[in-house]
Amino acid sequence: MKKFGLIGYPLGHSFSKKYYLEKFDKEHIEGINYDLYAIEDIQEFQNLYSNDAGFYGFNVTIPHKLTVMQFINELSAEAQEINAVNCIKIQREGDNIYLKGFNTDAFGFEESLKPLLTPAHKQALVLGNGGAAKAIIYTLKKLNIPYLIISRTKENGDMTYGELKKVDLKDYQVIINCSPVGTFPHVEDAPDINYEQLSADHLLYDLIYNPVETRFLQKGKEKGALIKNGYDMLILQAEKNWEIWNNEE
Repeated sequence: MKKFGLIGYPLGHSFSKKYYLEKFDKEHIEGINYDLYAIEDIQEFQNLYSNDAGFYGFNVTIPHKLTVMQFINELSAEAQEINAVNCIKIQREGDNIYLKGFNTDAFGFEESLKPLLTPAHKQALVLGNGGAAKAIIYTLKKLNIPYLIISRTKENGDMTYGELKKVDLKDYQVIINCSPVGTFPHVEDAPDINYEQLSADHLLYDLIYNPVETRFLQKGKEKGALIKNGYDMLILQAEKNWEIWNNEE
């Protein structure tokens, strides 16, 4: 039995487990399992794959996307630049175990964003500067879209939300919520921006997918903005993980 799984802590509802088990069933993929491994101390991770040769790969979620890198033998180019790993491929040769780390969040975001971009989308605002923002910033650089990082404190970004109130949002046509604001059950919350300045020229992207339409997206939609949640990003990165795990290289 080939084994894959998700490590993180705490692990509640998991998109990944549901997605992969449904995929295996639908595509008649046999001899493979995907499960959740709630690991509070990252040092426990090594025991999982060292003591069980059935493991071929892992997904990584908070709080371990950075700390897991101490066990990685090789990083892909994007994982190295982002400095975070969310996908691990395990290769074995005799007693030797080789781990390669990837960041498929960047792929998922880029491929879900590109079809929505128009020539009007010249500059971006990134709301939040936590772990989720790293892959977003990497992608904006790759697509040559200038950006500002908005955070609660000046030390963590280019500008605070208070300072943003003095900025005309017509100059920033792409606004990406990388913060947890608006996540279930706090569905009435929304990032503190001037929604009155939004128009049909704007694209609002929320990494949150539960609820499907956050208050942030609803407020943008009311102003005619194009909106997108994080669900397709998750699907795309999940399929990219599967491609990586099944690549013989």
